[in-house]
Amino acid sequence: MQIASVDLGSMAINVELPDPDTTVMDNVRWGEVYAFPTPAYWAYQVIARRLVSSPVRYRLGASLREEFGACVLGGHGIPASVGLAAFEHLRSSGAFATTSPSEETLLRLLSEPLKVGERYVRYRFARQKASYLAKGLARLEGEDAPLSSGRVLRDWLLESPGVGYKTASWIARNWLDADDVAILDIHILRAGVLAGFFGSKMTVERDYIAMEQLFLMFSRGLGVRPSELDAVMWYDMMSAPRAVQDIVDRLPAEFRSAKFMPSRTRANKRRADTAQLSLIG
Repeated sequence: MQIASVDLGSMAINVELPDPDTTVMDNVRWGEVYAFPTPAYWAYQVIARRLVSSPVRYRLGASLREEFGACVLGGHGIPASVGLAAFEHLRSSGAFATTSPSEETLLRLLSEPLKVGERYVRYRFARQKASYLAKGLARLEGEDAPLSSGRVLRDWLLESPGVGYKTASWIARNWLDADDVAILDIHILRAGVLAGFFGSKMTVERDYIAMEQLFLMFSRGLGVRPSELDAVMWYDMMSAPRAVQDIVDRLPAEFRSAKFMPSRTRANKRRADTAQLSLIG
């Protein structure tokens, strides 16, 4: 047994975790609780956040149509602040009302400058995202989305143009607070490889379903909710590119592909914030 303490100011709570050599799942040891990024470290981080902060509110929209829009507008290549600004701009323009706007209307709205903080920016991929949104919103207007589980909703969303596993899982997790899907990206891939539950040859593009099953098994082994775990992993891995880089530098050559390693050129520029934590995906 190993014990870690969570400081709550006026009091401290001890968290008991298995011995470092105990296995979480096949060939995956718990490891030392204070050794980033071991399984024990991740279990402690999830539990500590439960105790010291409010639970993450995953939903970004007030309806499934809004949630679809927020997640499609965010994600890869779009800074969280820009994705949220685009979402709010479209929402305030009535784009997520019951009558779906045309692709031309969405393109016009996404082509308008967005105020982010004290500056105005342009939304990238406006034409592409306008097309995806128009088709997806029309489908949500004409069909009843299945809401019996996160996976059922995720699989239904995959039939929408431009919606892949990660975005579909993100929408389903947010809207249903689902724990039967996982939002997997490069940050979760790195965390899983370093913790030992993903193979070094796996990619989210090729192996999403197999990786999702391993992630869910790992979460069960730790005794934490997958939705909490992927949020904590994503935030910590994104916030510590130098620490991740140092660990990867000491790994065998098979781990040191350009895709797996954090970018040195961006390490000083990337800072996680509350907007990023909301826009996981």
